[in-house]
Amino acid sequence: MLRPGDPAPEFELPDADLEMMTSGDFKGKVNLVLYFYPKDDTPGCTLEAIEFSDLLGEFHALDTDVVGVSRDNCLSHGDFRDKQGLGTRLLADIDGVLCQAYGVWREKEAHGVKRMGILRSSFIIDKQGTLRHLLYDVKPKGHAAQVLELVRELYILKLTAK
Repeated sequence: MLRPGDPAPEFELPDADLEMMTSGDFKGKVNLVLYFYPKDDTPGCTLEAIEFSDLLGEFHALDTDVVGVSRDNCLSHGDFRDKQGLGTRLLADIDGVLCQAYGVWREKEAHGVKRMGILRSSFIIDKQGTLRHLLYDVKPKGHAAQVLELVRELYILKLTAK
């Protein structure tokens, strides 16, 4: 089980434009918010993705990038991004390897039916690649603002430590 202070699991996955993105693209450069969501173009996931996109400028001002991850494919991600006008990059974890590494691939129950799925979760990773905040089983509404506040606190801590 992951804990704050652990090294963030590394990744190399394609985005909506079939471009490969790796954890190394961020290390030493910017903080990273990695948010996992169940499915493209569903109500809760759309709300969450729009909120993260709307706050993207504020995240960037705090030296932080935001990337969404689900098990949908690149084409689905592209359609979702374009339909909703999303600014965040979306990674396709089709095989669920990154979902497993972050512990978000879990058994869920809905309407008395158990099935495996992504537990909506977010992770704040600092520039050194260290996990700072792990937020499991979050609600989509207002979550992006909550994450932004945690990033802001981290940013202020780094400034005062200098």
